[in-house]
Amino acid sequence: MSRVARKPVPLPKGVEITQTAGVLRVKGPKGDLQAAMPAEVQVSVADGQAQVAAMSAAKKARAVAGTTRALLNNMVTGVTAGFERKLELVGVGYRAQAQGKKLNLTLGFSHPVAYSVPDGITVDTPSQTEIIIRGSDKQKVGQVAADIRSYRPPEPYKGKGVRYSTERVVLKEAKKK
Repeated sequence: MSRVARKPVPLPKGVEITQTAGVLRVKGPKGDLQAAMPAEVQVSVADGQAQVAAMSAAKKARAVAGTTRALLNNMVTGVTAGFERKLELVGVGYRAQAQGKKLNLTLGFSHPVAYSVPDGITVDTPSQTEIIIRGSDKQKVGQVAADIRSYRPPEPYKGKGVRYSTERVVLKEAKKK
């Protein structure tokens, strides 16, 4: 069995896990998440812990058990604490402004960029050059951050663009005569 799958997922108070027809649903204080559950995996809940086990000794079943355990852990974390990504805008005149379900970006183009925020995600702009993306689904939070960053990724000569707050951009040296 996968080493990851051996470790049980602790369930905090207020978190419920239900399984129906190949769908795993996790309900908690910050929302409700669901994911498809592979047929090769079995999830059992007892004593405030969820244990993931492979149904057979096949290599695929063991691998899918580890993946399912990681996804289940992310769903439990999402419905209790939630996930967050921070983006920074670096460049003269680069600005962001959240207005309801829209994020207006000024990124040096001839036109402003209006990004529609999907359901389940909240976007805050504490300052004009900071964007904070929050949600309970880790994959969706990361995808929204990647979509916003893709409008203007950091360029290697001046470092201008949209970057993650933890990202370090290594600048190239300009061509010399």
